[in-house]
Amino acid sequence: MIKPLAIHLNSHLSRIRSKMTDSCIFCKIVSNEAKATIVYRDERVTAFRDAHPMGPTHILIVPNKHIESVNMLEAEDEPLIGYLFTIARKLAEEEGIAKGGYRLIANTGPNGGQTIFHFHLHLIGGQRMRYPMG
Repeated sequence: MIKPLAIHLNSHLSRIRSKMTDSCIFCKIVSNEAKATIVYRDERVTAFRDAHPMGPTHILIVPNKHIESVNMLEAEDEPLIGYLFTIARKLAEEEGIAKGGYRLIANTGPNGGQTIFHFHLHLIGGQRMRYPMG
């Protein structure tokens, strides 16, 4: 019970420190102000099922710290972004899609297909991916 509270408080403080807006739905999910089907959460990352899945498995992995996009990453964010990939691998294993393969996507900017301006990875799998992309 104490750990979820600590994560919630840490997320809230992180949100204040990073000056994120109240309109960011992912920030609201991280701080438990909006509902989502959470599949993983710790003090740095929250992962939840996509509301509009593109495959049998479609999980969004977001840093608890608000970072608008890849274009806003700083050198100090490198360990955090690397950690998102480690969590992606862990979730792929838990979902049973690691062996067959999966896709990780980070959309950046409107032309890149980014619709929520809070950096996130899409973990998509459980089916054969189509190619070419774009």
